[in-house]
Amino acid sequence: MGNKARGLYAGKRLKRRRKAGKWHYAPYIKKTLRLKERSDPLQGASQAKGIVLEKVQLEAKQPNSAMRKCVRIQLIKNGRQITAFLPRDGATKMVDEHDEVLIECIGGSMGGSKGDIPGVRWQVIKVNDQSLDALLKGKLEKARK
Repeated sequence: MGNKARGLYAGKRLKRRRKAGKWHYAPYIKKTLRLKERSDPLQGASQAKGIVLEKVQLEAKQPNSAMRKCVRIQLIKNGRQITAFLPRDGATKMVDEHDEVLIECIGGSMGGSKGDIPGVRWQVIKVNDQSLDALLKGKLEKARK
């Protein structure tokens, strides 16, 4: 048998035990101490706007040898700089310096990077309030600012 209180008046003790046990569960700790909001450049938000500082190419991790097209972005909400991935073929032609882009999480495990792009956790979804997907498919022309 375990060492759990089982008596008639054990309610308070069981409650205290349950409360203590929660601190062995990582998602509970993360939520309670609000660690995501503190450490995450997006401050817990799913999407954020930023200004493109420069276009960069990152080398993919082994065994791939591609150059992944990315952009350095300064977030509008807090001024932090991050790197975001430009998905699909030809996306780098649609984004210029000083453009306003909308980024979202790239969907890696535990909020980390995805695939072979080291340290990149976000991807661009809109450029100057126009869908990057629509621009690439030719449904939209890129707007002048």
